[in-house]
Amino acid sequence: MGITIHTTVLPHDDPDASVAFYRDVLGFEVRSDVGHGKMRWIAVGPPEQPGTSILLAPPAADPGVTEDERRTIVEMMAKGTYGWILLATPDLDATFEKLLAGDAEVVQEPTEQPYGVRDCAFRDPAGNLIRIQQLR
Repeated sequence: MGITIHTTVLPHDDPDASVAFYRDVLGFEVRSDVGHGKMRWIAVGPPEQPGTSILLAPPAADPGVTEDERRTIVEMMAKGTYGWILLATPDLDATFEKLLAGDAEVVQEPTEQPYGVRDCAFRDPAGNLIRIQQLR
């Protein structure tokens, strides 16, 4: 069937801080930046994977979202429980050190998990949980 993962979406509440984090700390390229002010849809991704992107989008921008749902989304983002993604790297320790140097909010230092992977976790500027696994 040939289905691939093209784009996944994470919310942002500060587009400039999100761009700086994904571009300058993670080393992703900005592929598009559409909109203005806080209402910007920004596609980022690893330069070596041009067919896979993360779309950083304003939360609850869909006109079908109710005010109660919008409040819930904002509350969940503030607690860091709304969005998350799992990334992988061939050198977890070097990646972790780069994140530390970029002042990322560390949730978990590199750890060997009981389920057989070594990973770390941190939050992006919007509070999204980012887990990074060591590639085997």
